[in-house]
Amino acid sequence: MRTRTSLALASAVTALALSAAGPATAADSTVLTTGGPGGTAVAAGDVLSASLAAGTKATLYSSSTGTSGVSCGTSTFVAEVLDNPAAPGVATESVTSHTFDSAACTSNVIGVLGVTRITVDNLPYTTAVTSGGAVTITPADGSTIQTTVVLRTLLGSITCVYRAPGLSGTADNADNSISFTNQQFTKFSGSSLCFSNGYFTAKYAPVTDTTQEGGPTVFVN
Repeated sequence: MRTRTSLALASAVTALALSAAGPATAADSTVLTTGGPGGTAVAAGDVLSASLAAGTKATLYSSSTGTSGVSCGTSTFVAEVLDNPAAPGVATESVTSHTFDSAACTSNVIGVLGVTRITVDNLPYTTAVTSGGAVTITPADGSTIQTTVVLRTLLGSITCVYRAPGLSGTADNADNSISFTNQQFTKFSGSSLCFSNGYFTAKYAPVTDTTQEGGPTVFVN
């Protein structure tokens, strides 16, 4: 009887230990993973990239509710992971490239014939991604987020420079996306044809880890 009791006790202790160890969950993971929520940790130094979600465009409109401004069908960002701590937490990245293909950009502003170039200036930017999916982009100290838009007009070429102190977006695991909605830029310089405010909206998906073989999609935990 004593032997059976000892064996039962040992079995119970073993089961309890296994239960405590348990399978890995999202709570055991890092903020950024591949393979699914709670999957493989994205390593510091890995390069993440995403283009516009299929069927969407990046827009810079003159008002938050209007449709007048610039629209682009091709845009891509590239960022390097700086820190990916345990979840819940805040992962940080450095945005090293953010491009727009002018050939895929149009403008419906009166007097504007086309888009010559859109350049994102003052890179790199720092990106913070929280476990809740909040995305915050900030420039280097003493700098600003800046976009230069060169337009072809009836009167020749004009250059419009827009600035913002920062951008806020949202990461969504449903489609591995990062979205920005009506992020306000203010005109820093340019002619009267340059609208005084620009509201940026875009959705990038899927975000992938291009350093890893096969470019797996990235999840936020």
